[in-house]
Amino acid sequence: MHTTFIIPTSGPGLHEFTREVAAWLEGQGDGLLTLFVRHTSCSLLIQENADPEVQTDLQAFFHRLVPPSDDPSMAYLRHTYEGPDDMPAHIKAAMLPVSLSIPVRGGRPMLGTWQGIYLFEHRTRPHRREVAAYFA
Repeated sequence: MHTTFIIPTSGPGLHEFTREVAAWLEGQGDGLLTLFVRHTSCSLLIQENADPEVQTDLQAFFHRLVPPSDDPSMAYLRHTYEGPDDMPAHIKAAMLPVSLSIPVRGGRPMLGTWQGIYLFEHRTRPHRREVAAYFA
């Protein structure tokens, strides 16, 4: 069984889509869910979904770790013609997962109490992201 989740983003940050995944899996049995983001400038994460400060802090950390290419510390970058956020987005996507494997029992993802599934957008302008899902 497979599908594609469409996740609209409005800029950098974590966009949770746990509910959509759970609704799609409802009524299925046991197996393994694989999620794969079909882009090179965003990532997938399983992260805390109880306190929104976690998402804010993660975004701030990665922005500080990999600032835009117009920051003097990033002057060595050559791929800059798609905007100052593009190459840093590729770097962040290279550092973070672009696929996830999640066990499923009784049609429910076996996530922990405070865990959610997120697309981590690294670009500054809105995008329409696609996450391929496969359950077997």
